[in-house]
Amino acid sequence: MLVQTPPISLPFIGSEFAAAYETAKVVILPIPYEATTSYRQGCEDGPEAILSASQQVEYYDEELDQEICEKVGIYTHPAIADTRHHRSVSAEEMLAVTKNTTLQFIQDGKFAIALGGEHSITAGVVAAYQEAYPEPFTVVQIDAHGDLRHEYQGSIHNHACVMRRVLDMGLPTLQIGIRAICKEEADLIKERQLNVFRAREIATQPDWIERAIASITTSRVFFTIDLDGIDPTLIPGVGTPEPGGLNWYSLMAFFQEIFAKFEVIGGDVMELAPIPGSVVSEFTAAKLIYKLIGYQALKQGWFESIV
Repeated sequence: MLVQTPPISLPFIGSEFAAAYETAKVVILPIPYEATTSYRQGCEDGPEAILSASQQVEYYDEELDQEICEKVGIYTHPAIADTRHHRSVSAEEMLAVTKNTTLQFIQDGKFAIALGGEHSITAGVVAAYQEAYPEPFTVVQIDAHGDLRHEYQGSIHNHACVMRRVLDMGLPTLQIGIRAICKEEADLIKERQLNVFRAREIATQPDWIERAIASITTSRVFFTIDLDGIDPTLIPGVGTPEPGGLNWYSLMAFFQEIFAKFEVIGGDVMELAPIPGSVVSEFTAAKLIYKLIGYQALKQGWFESIV
């Protein structure tokens, strides 16, 4: 069995507002899978660290003037593809159970956010949405790295290849915060004229959000966040920290526009690798997820904004 019982001891945000699956609008899916980490390891411990840190996030969102969890209903699903307990989980098994589990959430009308685990997981999540939605949607990637290699270290399912797999699905992409790519990826970006906003451009071009939003040609969006896309002074607990990156308020401003102007169908947050003795990375990740749930709640009318 790839599902552990019980795999994660704490629900997202806390038990006080934890919803039953049937009544929840939002589902959190922990996927503590790690097999291809190439530098600093530990992302299989990321989901549980985020869930633990989320217990300290304030229910009240001062921007939205709401206690989001009280109005939304958040269900935390049992973990799947858990390599902490099953080292033999293959990439193919992980992708299959991820796709099937996510597809069930979509069919049940849930807004799902997957928690990784390594970034290769995203291919399984996106495959579920592609099966569920007949029209293309844009995969918006926050990341320090392009993740566009055809294969890496002998595997096409390496975390460094996940966006290449998304391109193989025929989906449009928007890459935000990129600042570390190999020549193969640079050549592919030029050849296919991929939609990339590099970190150095974001730092010096105040209109980058407007231009990034204008570049999206689909009505629906899926987001995938590799936490190393954010500046490592905010989230140092990642596998491959790169200097530079998005700051908190730029990231929030970008997502405010994404949720306001598009139908956000789902997303994931990947690659947290906890640092012993520090909670800043997992707490920031938990607050980020809570903010995104709040933006979705506002867009869907789950509560009324008075700000």
